Amino acid sequence: MLKNSTIMEDESLETRRKKIVRLTLMGSFVNAFLIVLKITTAIFGRSSAMLADAVHSISDFLTDFIVIIMMRISSKPSDKDHSYGHGKYETLATTIIGLLLFLVGAGIVWSSSKNIIRFFQGHAITSPNLLAFIAAITSILLKELTYQITIRKGKSLKSKALEANAWHHRSDALSSIGTAIGIGGAILLGEKWAVLDPIAALIVSFFIFKVSIQLIKSSINELLEFRLPENIEKQIIETSEMVDGVKDIHNLKTRQIGNTYAISMHVRMDGKLSLEEAHEKATDIENLLKKEFGERTFIDIHFEPWKINEEK
Repeated sequence: MLKNSTIMEDESLETRRKKIVRLTLMGSFVNAFLIVLKITTAIFGRSSAMLADAVHSISDFLTDFIVIIMMRISSKPSDKDHSYGHGKYETLATTIIGLLLFLVGAGIVWSSSKNIIRFFQGHAITSPNLLAFIAAITSILLKELTYQITIRKGKSLKSKALEANAWHHRSDALSSIGTAIGIGGAILLGEKWAVLDPIAALIVSFFIFKVSIQLIKSSINELLEFRLPENIEKQIIETSEMVDGVKDIHNLKTRQIGNTYAISMHVRMDGKLSLEEAHEKATDIENLLKKEFGERTFIDIHFEPWKINEEK
């Protein structure tokens, strides 16, 4: 029975990995198309904002491959060197994506700031044309659609790396919105307002910074073994107390390993229970928690006799 359960779990992990890889590849095809489109229109459309947007798409393309590589590793089951599985590789992928986003934002700030300074120093800067504006609108539509598909599947598959990659798609869509506004404004108002192009790129960079910091903070907390949110721990206690005979849950310790929870706790019960009865209660608690949080949840239960604690 245990062997069959392990086989089913491995098949489930492999199915999950394939779905994540398939979605990531879809995003990479979109990114590859947009890279060519943006670089071409940045050159012929004379837009610095579009060039910055192209760099952003290149970072998207690279992170797609990071997700695929890390997912191949993180989906592996526990082994003699990784007792808790390989879930932290997925967390590492999220960290790398966040750092890349931050670097992209910094690059856009540097590039757009130079153009803005040059403009106010009296130097002429290139004014974009309609070709760049059309490319920006195309990018918005494609990236927002990719975001919606990826974030929905990321949540259903409980993949932090896939959700992080979805936000990378969204940040690219936001970047293109700012680019479209800047390019559109520069086209409509003429060369005297060409500075709107780099200003738009500068504003968008702060949206990128916000997303990158959120991703980095979340993944670092997980790597540093931060406890699960209070509402999740409350749910763990309430679920465990559903088992008949459980008197008290204390010394609860929790952490996250990729998309899996690790739970350790002390449970007080009637001290007169036999070892077999106590084992059955522990199995009941484990089954309820795994039903609530997933079959791969790591659970460690230590029993304490209730009557002895009462007497103390």
